[in-house]
Amino acid sequence: MYTLPKIERFNQDVLSKYYIYNSVFITLPFDSIDNTGVLLPLFTDVCDTGFKKQETPKEIVDFFAKRYLHSASETEKIDLMFRFIQYIERQIVLFDAIEDAAFPVVNNMEGRGSLRDIKEKSEAKDKEEELINFLENFNVRTVLTAHPTQFYPGAVLGIINDLTEAIRKNNLLDIKQLLAQLGKTPFIQNEKPNPFDEAVSLIWYLENVFYKTSGDMVHYLQKNIFNGNSIKNPLIKLGFWPGGDRDGNPFVTTEITLKVAERLRTSILKCYYVEMRNLKRKLTFPGVDVLVSELEYKLYRSVFYSRGEIFITLDEFKSQLKKIKQIIIDQHQSLYLDELDSLLIKVNLFGFHFASLDIRQNSKIHDAVFNDVVAFYLNSNPDVFPENYFELSEEEKFAVLSNVNGDLNPNVFNDEMTKSTIESIQAIKTIQEKNGEFGANRYIISNNESALNVMETFALFRLSNWENPSVDIIPLFESVDDLQNAHAIMEKLYMNPAYAKHLTNRNNKQTIMLGFSDGTKDGGYLMANWSIYKAKEELTAISRKYGIKAIFFDGRGGPPARGGGKTHKFYASLGPNIENNEIQVTVQGQTISSNFGTLDSCRYNLENLLSAGVTNQVFSKGQNELSTNEKDILDQLAELGYEKYLSFKNHPKFISYLEQMSTLKYYAKTNIGSRPSKRSKSESLDFADLRAIPFVGSWSQLKQNVPGFFGVGSALKHFEDTDQWNKVQDLYDNSLFFKTLLENSMMSLAKSFFPLTAYMKKDPDFGAFWQIIYDEFLETKRLLLKIAGHEELMENYPDGKASIQIRERIVLPLLTIQQYALLRINEINKEKNPDLSLIKVYEKIVTRSLFGNTNASRNSA
Repeated sequence: MYTLPKIERFNQDVLSKYYIYNSVFITLPFDSIDNTGVLLPLFTDVCDTGFKKQETPKEIVDFFAKRYLHSASETEKIDLMFRFIQYIERQIVLFDAIEDAAFPVVNNMEGRGSLRDIKEKSEAKDKEEELINFLENFNVRTVLTAHPTQFYPGAVLGIINDLTEAIRKNNLLDIKQLLAQLGKTPFIQNEKPNPFDEAVSLIWYLENVFYKTSGDMVHYLQKNIFNGNSIKNPLIKLGFWPGGDRDGNPFVTTEITLKVAERLRTSILKCYYVEMRNLKRKLTFPGVDVLVSELEYKLYRSVFYSRGEIFITLDEFKSQLKKIKQIIIDQHQSLYLDELDSLLIKVNLFGFHFASLDIRQNSKIHDAVFNDVVAFYLNSNPDVFPENYFELSEEEKFAVLSNVNGDLNPNVFNDEMTKSTIESIQAIKTIQEKNGEFGANRYIISNNESALNVMETFALFRLSNWENPSVDIIPLFESVDDLQNAHAIMEKLYMNPAYAKHLTNRNNKQTIMLGFSDGTKDGGYLMANWSIYKAKEELTAISRKYGIKAIFFDGRGGPPARGGGKTHKFYASLGPNIENNEIQVTVQGQTISSNFGTLDSCRYNLENLLSAGVTNQVFSKGQNELSTNEKDILDQLAELGYEKYLSFKNHPKFISYLEQMSTLKYYAKTNIGSRPSKRSKSESLDFADLRAIPFVGSWSQLKQNVPGFFGVGSALKHFEDTDQWNKVQDLYDNSLFFKTLLENSMMSLAKSFFPLTAYMKKDPDFGAFWQIIYDEFLETKRLLLKIAGHEELMENYPDGKASIQIRERIVLPLLTIQQYALLRINEINKEKNPDLSLIKVYEKIVTRSLFGNTNASRNSA
């Protein structure tokens, strides 16, 4: 029997099931209101027809009210809108659960990009030795970040999990009960979560998904590629930001950092305890049973009676497991050896830390902190810093910083930021004592603009009585200028004897983080992506020159505008001039739940990332290298796109459009994350302080997705207008990097819907500005279809396209309601005596509708 094409599997196992289960859902009565589910499909049709007729959201809602609500008052209309929002939020959950349940059916789990595919390709190409060597030296690190753009309460997460399982089993009775439970369970966070809440929420994914998936993957490789031998290399590493990421988040305290680290340790010990308990029922033979019982008891005490105390060391745990293994092999015919090996693999992967807690702070904060520290020493110990330190050149400052030592006490500082920054550096040492070095051994400097930023941070460690810190100091280059200067900055560090000695202690590895989010916000889609590619090539070259292994850590978000999209394709497309020692990538918000939320999706996406590294280094070695001519074309495209984006960003209406016409100011009210929506506390909106999530998310809520396409059409049009189209066409046909870049931009276009905001073109203030965006959208769409040879966007990903279409239809009423509420707020504000209480109600509608719109897109912010 032949396997159906992917789109047919999607239609059969996702689409048809959604229609069946949704019909069950909309007939369920909630709170004695049984007409909401009947009215919602009618409202969806009215929205669909209305936008085709170029009606405004206000005209659509008013027409619906007149036709179906029979002279309803404004209060009754508002009440129905809130009920619609509640229904749609739950429809999105239902569709997510159906997609998750069908994941292994729709996606070929053993196909291209899988571990099995890697194994078979290596055999076919006679590259088994090369593959083994690669896997002994390569790592994939997924870092869960403290940027939640989806934050369901724990109760809702539990229902989603149960619903997915019930759908997988086609248990209609359970599905109906869970849908009823879903209808009655609140979705809204009444209070902002604190960073510890965020950490607990994400640790659920570590315990329930990453723990098993990572272990199973390495176990498969050990058995099928390494012939049963242990892999010494921790192939899969996990990183963690909640509780350690201080950049712009005043709620991350040292106490929370230590508390999160302890929770991570307790969580992994709990996972080990559960496995030991299961092994205890199997390993019941002489010489083994006593050893197993001892380990189980020590783990039990460390989890449930510890109060921070650990009753077993990592080394003891490993050596006892190895001892048990040897006895099983020697005396018991290797009975249950597979199960024991599975646990040993996880202990090697996760130690007592589970995930490395990264600490991050902004270089601007470091500047202020360092000024405070120097001032303190000038008053208390003038031997540490010269009196004229701040007048010294960068080179002279380097000389001073290379030799500083001290034993700072955070409590001697009055400034809270100085105190907490020094505390966080010292907390790393505390965490390492309890969780091992991998518990916290990375300090990230965001907005890194100079080599001095790194040297001053390095000096703060040495001034905290830590002469040879077992910590990687990671500069994060984000803006276009910083990306272009990154290689020069790193060369200054490599040439400094003190920093070079530090790198020697760190195995001559330097991790460098590159940020897509702020790069796109700063320079537009093409310039950000191409700047990062070029920066990686230059950083690789300069690092190799000094004998340093560069490791790139990509700050990717969910949507293409923030480096998301078909991520694994980007990694497979990197040529030999970009170091490929590790794939390190941030994962956040809905991308955690959509790409890594179930055992199947986590396995599929982790295997694809690993496969991307293998493809680039083993199977396509020396390929994918861009020629000088191709780089020139990309330079031109990036520059043209940058010019177009810059003129747009500098438009006098740019900031006011976001403030007045988008949902930007409502992000702070959603209570989905602990972090403020902008870095500064000023009332006025400063573009530089604006965070990438609300920036990208606001464009997404407008269904305009500007950061994912703006400038692309203008850049391509230049080549069309100057009879050079064949150059960009050849580049698209021959470069996987460029093709992936444009395919991801197509995804941004596919998620745009301009009829929603077409009313804005008549706005006296913003009509011309809206038209600029729409014209660029049309031009980008036309030229991307031309270069791909397509009739429709994403036609080479029919299942992805179908998923987007159904999601967009689900949220169409929600988007209409949101725009209606924004229009009413503007109307009421223009009245002589505005009804402030009514404005508040409509503001609540806008805020509530943010959740569903964001969750439905799965990678919209």
